[in-house]
Amino acid sequence: MDRRYGRSWGAIVLFLVAFLVISAIRRCDRASYQYDEGIIFGTFYHITYKSSASLSEEIKQQLLRFDASLSPFNDTSLISQVNRNEPAATDRWFKRVFTASQQIYHRTEGAFDPTISPLVNAWGFGFKQGIIPDSAQVDSLLTHVGMDKLSLEGDRVIKTDSAVTLNFSAIAKGYACDVIGELFADHGIDNFMIEIGGEILARGKNPDGEVWRVGINRPTIADGEAGTIEEILQVTDAGVATSGNYRNYRIVNGKRIAHTIDPVTGYPVQHSLLSATVLAPNCMTADAYATAFMVMGLERSRALVDSLPGVEALFLYQNPTDTAQIDCWVTPGMEKRLLNL
Repeated sequence: MDRRYGRSWGAIVLFLVAFLVISAIRRCDRASYQYDEGIIFGTFYHITYKSSASLSEEIKQQLLRFDASLSPFNDTSLISQVNRNEPAATDRWFKRVFTASQQIYHRTEGAFDPTISPLVNAWGFGFKQGIIPDSAQVDSLLTHVGMDKLSLEGDRVIKTDSAVTLNFSAIAKGYACDVIGELFADHGIDNFMIEIGGEILARGKNPDGEVWRVGINRPTIADGEAGTIEEILQVTDAGVATSGNYRNYRIVNGKRIAHTIDPVTGYPVQHSLLSATVLAPNCMTADAYATAFMVMGLERSRALVDSLPGVEALFLYQNPTDTAQIDCWVTPGMEKRLLNL
């Protein structure tokens, strides 16, 4: 009896010691994580990584170099020079994004198309707040849209139509996450989460020693309503991107016009899909397909994602019989990564 009592106290003491040691380790582990934030490509970035020293300046300089290559907001960038038909030699980042964009353009039958800017501007969602175009204007602009009008020959972009321009905003933020991930790999950093404009690349564990967690918002259609968390996704060694139609829109003659423009038709999409969250081996792929799926709609996207190795998706869409209800479709691989709320 007394011996059992003594063992019980010993166990309690041992437990307390173990708890204090684990807590101290966790505090030390958390202290070894760095946090950086800033602005790039006209958006914010937030980066958390496990390192004994800050890489803040290296991250900033890498992002500025990336901006000088692929940012359409930078008048002196490489992509801006290409759009002005100046004799600019492309770099490795431009080539990587250009090649991936052409591949995804063909895979999605034109749903993903970085040459769509003239139409986006015409509908009032780009650099220029245009009036609503009529069918003649849409048809005219469509003649200057299409990745099939561009090719790479060595270091040069060749255009069959000099009026075609490029905007990699739907893929470059994801690729920027991958580029910073490569920087971390060069420094031997295995635990990090990089978020640039909502696109995410995660590796290893978070400061609590657990898999990184990412919230997926529930789309809200009513004006002024803030989206609540619909699902929580456990992420490691993958890129994640979400694209949606429910926040960026215009009201014209009492009708809501979505910001997602179909590069094939030239008109805003009209379907039930409200948001697409994509998980892929890298963030560039996740970013591009999240955009493409919002163009394609639910049925076409479900058919395509099943044919994409390593790509998982979660689609939130309006119920066909009750538009006030939001339904969810998820791939098996994505479902395994969801936490039950």
